[in-house]
Amino acid sequence: MAFQLKFEKKETENKTIRFPVSVINEIEKVLEGTEITFSRFVIQACEYALEDLATAEKIKKKEKESTVKN
Repeated sequence: MAFQLKFEKKETENKTIRFPVSVINEIEKVLEGTEITFSRFVIQACEYALEDLATAEKIKKKEKESTVKN
């Protein structure tokens, strides 16, 4: 599944994190001409990464189970 920008809002809490300036610049270039905030982009990117990790773990588990059965 490809990363897609969404406009939904959820309950939030403030966290302070540091980004390399080069990453900030790249994100801001991507967001130019959109109504998506830097925070919304970072949240969506993190959600996407978490979903991807969960999928990868499921695949590893199935591969492990398949190896054990054979």
